Amino acid sequence: MIEEIRIRDLGVITDATLDLGPGFTVVTGETGAGKTMVITALGLLLGARSDAGAVRIGAKSAVAEALVHVDPRSAAAVRAGEAGAELEEYNGAAELTLARTVNADGRSRAHVGGRSAPVGVLAEVGEHLVVVHGQTDQLRLKSAAAQREALDKYAGSPLAAELGTYREDYARWRAAAGELSELRDQARDRLREAEYLTAALEEIEAVDPQPGEDDSLKAEAMRLSNLEELRTAAVNAHSALIADDFGDGTDATTLVDAAKRQLESAGEHDPALAASGQRLAEVGYILADIATELASYGASLDSEGPERLAEVESRRAELAGLVRKYAPSIDGVLEWSGESAKRLAELSSDDSRIEALEEEISVLAERLAARGAAVTKLRTEAAAELAQRVSDELTALAMKDANLVIEVQPTGEPGPHGADSISFLLAPHPGAPARPLGKGASGGELSRVMLAIEVVLAAVDPVPTFIFDEVDAGVGGKAAVEIGRRLAMLAKHVQVIVVTHLPQVAAFADHHIRVIKTSTATDDSTGVTASDVRVLGQEERIKELARMLAGQEDSATARAHAEELLDSAGHLQ
Repeated sequence: MIEEIRIRDLGVITDATLDLGPGFTVVTGETGAGKTMVITALGLLLGARSDAGAVRIGAKSAVAEALVHVDPRSAAAVRAGEAGAELEEYNGAAELTLARTVNADGRSRAHVGGRSAPVGVLAEVGEHLVVVHGQTDQLRLKSAAAQREALDKYAGSPLAAELGTYREDYARWRAAAGELSELRDQARDRLREAEYLTAALEEIEAVDPQPGEDDSLKAEAMRLSNLEELRTAAVNAHSALIADDFGDGTDATTLVDAAKRQLESAGEHDPALAASGQRLAEVGYILADIATELASYGASLDSEGPERLAEVESRRAELAGLVRKYAPSIDGVLEWSGESAKRLAELSSDDSRIEALEEEISVLAERLAARGAAVTKLRTEAAAELAQRVSDELTALAMKDANLVIEVQPTGEPGPHGADSISFLLAPHPGAPARPLGKGASGGELSRVMLAIEVVLAAVDPVPTFIFDEVDAGVGGKAAVEIGRRLAMLAKHVQVIVVTHLPQVAAFADHHIRVIKTSTATDDSTGVTASDVRVLGQEERIKELARMLAGQEDSATARAHAEELLDSAGHLQ
C-alpha cells in the first residue's frame, strides 16, 4: 500500500504531500489544476519515461517520492532487496521508499530504498505494487500469459492441483523427448565414435602394454647399447678388488687383509687398534662380496647381445606408436583405454536406451493428453463463469450491451501450462465480433472494462494498489453511481486511487484529495500557475462535491445534493 506521495516542481505542482490510506482515495480538482500530475508522478515512480517538459518552469528538476508498505516476503520486497534497497521492518511489515528525479534537461535518476538504481528496477518493483488504468496506459491483462494466469487464479485450487500434476508429467516428457532427440540427432557421430574406440582398443589389446613398461625398456636399451663399456668397467673393478693368481699383491682385498693382520698383532697392547682391526675385517668381507657381484655381472653381460637389443628397440617402437596416438605415456594409454572401454559400453547401449525412451514418451504423451483435457475442461468452466460475472459488471457500468468473451482453445500440443490458448475478448454490442482487449473500445470504455475485470478478480488476484484515471469518462447519472460503488467494492480488497470529475464517484471514496489551482501575478504582468494539494475534511468535501455538481460551492441546493450523495454512499457522518 502507498502510504505517502510527495511531489515537487512537477507540472503546476510546486510542493505537495499526499497522505494516502487504505481503501478508496479520490483526487479531484478543476480542469487544468494538475490532477493528472498525480498520475504522472506515480508513473515516474513506476519507471515511466521521463519528460523534461513535465519539470515546472524555472525549476532545475522535478521530484516524485513515495513511501510504500510491503510484505517483507513479497516479490516487490525481494526485488528491491536484490537491488540493494534498505527496508525498515516493524510489526511484520516493511517500509520501502521509491524516488525519481527528472532534471530540466530530461535526464533522470532513480532510488529504491535509499539506494541509487536503474530506472528499470523501479519498473520491476512497481509491477508488483501498482496497476494503473488510464486513457493511454497499458493493460495489466494485455498479454496472453497474464490472461491465462488471471483465469487460472480465478479457477482456484481444483485447477491448481490438476495443473501441478500435469506439469510434473510435462517436465518428464520434455526431458525424455530431449534425450531421444539428442540420441537420434547424434546417431552418426556416436557410431563413428564407437568405431574409432573399437579399433583403438583392439590395437592397444594387441600390443598389450604393461604399467611402466616404457620406462623399464628405456633403461634396458641404454644398458644394452653400452655393453662393452659396462663389461670393461666390471672387469677392471673386479681386478682392482681381487687380483688374479699372477697379480703383484696390490689389489684392494690383499692390502686390506695385510692392514688387518698388522692391527690384530698389535691390538693386544691397545684395544683401540684391535677395534680398527675388526672394522677392517668387515671391510674385507664387503670387498669380497662386491668382487663376487662384479664377477657375476660381467658373466651376465656375456649372455646378452645385439639380438636382445633389437628385441627391446622393436618393443619400444610398438609402445611409442600407442603413446603418439593416445597419451603421453604407457600408463596414460592404459588409463585412456579403461575410460574408452566405459564410453564404448555407453555407446553400445544406445539402441536399448532409444527403445526405452520411445516407450516412456508414448506413455507420458497419453497421460498428458488426459490431464491436458482435464485442465481444458476446468478452464472452460471457469472462463464461462468469469466472463458472465464481468459482463454483469459491465451492464452496471453503462455498457449493458458489452460482453467479455474468454476463449479457451485447445492447441493440440502440450505446453508448460497445458494445451490451451487463452484469449480475453470484448464484444461491444450484440452482433459485433469479439476483439482483443484494447482494440475497438474508447479509453473510457476500456477503463470500465478493466474495472469490471479487476472487481471480479480482486479476491483471487490482488495487486496492492490500483490507480484509475478518468475511468468514468463519457458516463454520468446512475452509471456514475455504479462506477463509484464498484470502485468501493474493489477497495475492500486493495488500495484504490481514482482521478475523477464525477461527484457520484467521489462520494464513495474513503479519502478525498483536492488539487487547487492558483495564479500569481508578476512584474511583467504575466501569471505563474501553481497548484496545491489538500486532503479534505467533511465540510470541505461537501463544498468540493457541490462545486463538482453545480460549479457553485456555496449553493444551498448543490450542498444539499452533495450531502445526499455522501449519505447514500455511507460517508456522511
